[in-house]
Amino acid sequence: MTGAPPAASLPAAALTVACVQVNAGPDIEPNLTAVGDLILRAREAGADFITTPENVSMMVLGRSRVLRRARPEDDHPAVPFFRDMAKRTGAWLLAGSLAVKLDEERVANRSLLFSPEGEIAGRYDKIHMFDVDLARGESYRESATFRPGDRAVLAATPWGGVGMTVCYDLRFAYLYRMLAHAGASVLTVPSAFTVPTGRAHWHVLLRARAIETGCFVVAPAQCGTHDGGRTTYGHSLIISPWGEILADGGEEPGVVTARLDLEEVAKARAQVPSLKHDRTIEPPESVP
Repeated sequence: MTGAPPAASLPAAALTVACVQVNAGPDIEPNLTAVGDLILRAREAGADFITTPENVSMMVLGRSRVLRRARPEDDHPAVPFFRDMAKRTGAWLLAGSLAVKLDEERVANRSLLFSPEGEIAGRYDKIHMFDVDLARGESYRESATFRPGDRAVLAATPWGGVGMTVCYDLRFAYLYRMLAHAGASVLTVPSAFTVPTGRAHWHVLLRARAIETGCFVVAPAQCGTHDGGRTTYGHSLIISPWGEILADGGEEPGVVTARLDLEEVAKARAQVPSLKHDRTIEPPESVP
C-alpha cells in the first residue's frame, strides 16, 4: 500500500465530486479538448474533486496501435494538460487512466491524481488485466499489451484517503476491502465497461463495493461507440456508503455531480461493522 494519509490529519467533512463522462476516440488532442470543456463545466457546477474515465486520452483498438501511440509519463501530452487543468480550476483532478509506455513491448494503464497545485498526489497502475472472450464474439487481451501493477494505492486528500482502482479491478472485492482497512473513505473506479457486462453487472458491483467497505464510490465512465466498433456502457455513478446511487451519468457525454457528507462513512460502518469482523481462515481442503 502506498500514499496513505498521515494519521494525524483531520479530513474535511464534505465535498462535491463530479464524474466526467466522455466518448474518447483514437487521437489524443481532440480527446483532451473535449474532456477539458467538461472539466470546466464540472468546476462551474461546484465540484471540488473532478474525475474522468479510464483511457480518457485515447481509446484505440489493437496492440500495435496502442504501443505506437502510447507515451512515457514524462513525455505524455495528457500529463501537463491535466496538471494545468488542476491548477486552472483549483480542484483535485483524476486522470482516470492513460496509456503510459514502459518499454517497446509493454504499457501501463495508469491512473493519476492531481492536486490543485498540479502535483501528482497519487499514481496507480491497474492491477487486474481484462482478458476475456464475450458471448457476442468480442475478445480482449489486455495483458498482451499492458503490464499489470503490483501494489494498491491510497492517496492523501483533504477528505481523507482516496483508494485508486481502474475498471476490471471492480470484480476483485479483496482490493477494495484492503483499501478500506487502510483508511479509504472514497474509492475511484474510472472505467470503460463494455455494454454486455455493463448492463449485467456495472450497477450491482459498484453498489456492492460501496456497501461492503462503507465507502463512497466514484466511477466515471466511457460511453458510446469507439475505434474499431467497440461500445462502452456509460452510466458514470456516484454511490453512498449505504449503497444508494447519488448520480447516474446515463449514456451520453456529460457531467454529473453529488455532494458527499463524509460523516456517512462512519455511520454506515457503525450500522454494518463488517470491516471489524474480518478473519484469517484456512483454505478448504482439496476434494479427492
